[in-house]
Amino acid sequence: MLDQANYIPRLKADFQDRIKPAMKEEFAYKNDLQIPRLEKIVLNIGAGAESVRDSKKAKSAQDDLTAITGQQAVVTKAKKSIAGFRVREGMPLGAKVTLRGDRMYDFLDRLVTIALPRVRDFRGVRASGFDGRGNYNMGLKEHIVFPEINFDKVDENWGLDIAIVTTAKTDAEARSLLGHFNLPFTS
Repeated sequence: MLDQANYIPRLKADFQDRIKPAMKEEFAYKNDLQIPRLEKIVLNIGAGAESVRDSKKAKSAQDDLTAITGQQAVVTKAKKSIAGFRVREGMPLGAKVTLRGDRMYDFLDRLVTIALPRVRDFRGVRASGFDGRGNYNMGLKEHIVFPEINFDKVDENWGLDIAIVTTAKTDAEARSLLGHFNLPFTS
């Protein structure tokens, strides 16, 4: 049985032991606090037009996101009414969750080692997903690539937006950090 008190995620230990010294040498940081690190990972499922017709779709998206992350997801609601889309203010439209600490490292580990290799025709993630401030955004077309989702019980396939927020100041530092975490970038 897993002892929760002494559990350290594999990627967190790898960051302390291997990645921090490599980043310090690569960018010639003088202080350990200058070394970029992961701050949080934000996941979002937008149920969109389906949830306008059926309010249970947003709840289903919330349940799937909770299963993927192991943390309770929050239902996102419309901020204002848009008549053209038949959306009213306060109507549930999707789900989101913010991961920090050990759950963040566990999710990144599962994303890199299990989920991304299961994506059909996967050649790597695009390097153009950086925002200029050291954060990386990517999307998956199907949320069913995660093993926590029972493929037979899925009623709807949703896309999954993933935002990886780092403390890096530049995109080069963030790309190097995520590269050390084995995120497979295309060249």
